[in-house]
Amino acid sequence: MTSSSPTEFPEHPAAPAEIPVLYCDEALAVVDKPAGLMVHDSALARGETDFVADRLREQFGKPVFLVHRLDRATSGCLLLAFDRDSASTLGKALMSGDVRKDYLTVCRGWPEEAFVVDHPLDGGPGKPQKKPAITHFQRLATCELALPSAGFETSRYALLRAQPETGRFRQIRRHLKHLSHHLIGDTSHGDGRHNRAFRMMGIHRMLLHAERLAFDHPRTGARMEAVAPPDAAFAKALALFEAGSGG
Repeated sequence: MTSSSPTEFPEHPAAPAEIPVLYCDEALAVVDKPAGLMVHDSALARGETDFVADRLREQFGKPVFLVHRLDRATSGCLLLAFDRDSASTLGKALMSGDVRKDYLTVCRGWPEEAFVVDHPLDGGPGKPQKKPAITHFQRLATCELALPSAGFETSRYALLRAQPETGRFRQIRRHLKHLSHHLIGDTSHGDGRHNRAFRMMGIHRMLLHAERLAFDHPRTGARMEAVAPPDAAFAKALALFEAGSGG
């Protein structure tokens, strides 16, 4: 029997990387959630054991209360509180629309420069009741790439900013699907042909990023703002709009 090399069976596996902190005080924090990591355990976890909430409890060394959530494949600003009162105040502000959330996303096609989707959505698996859902969109840039699709020699894409007025299950993704401007990299509600084209270019993530969060501080009332920079994969997608601008 031959002995195993230390590189095959490391004695001390690397600890999970810390979640980047964008802002922190005694009452709350805003962190930059990585794409591909689930926020907390749920019916969608499917055997996962690594969650943002658990990492943050370990990282901050105290209980954390998640004020909202981001989909596993979404990156960016995630708001949490360190006490129940702050969490309750922030949660009420979120429900009343006093928390502004700005997302960056890339979709297929060239939609209008500014548009609103008002289309009711259900609450996801096991929650069939539809509720009002409204998302505001602004088109920031467009590009046309040499990617054949549906009989055309090129494919058109748009960089959008999205502001969800409500917080329904996968709202931005499903609203873009409703318009047939599917979100790139979305394996549940997107378009497989375009997703594959972006993977061929080395972009393997869903292109939805929670760029900015603005809210009133639960203790002082001061207006707070946090901005999360796009990660390397998202930045690679942004570069396409500089190289292949279509107007």
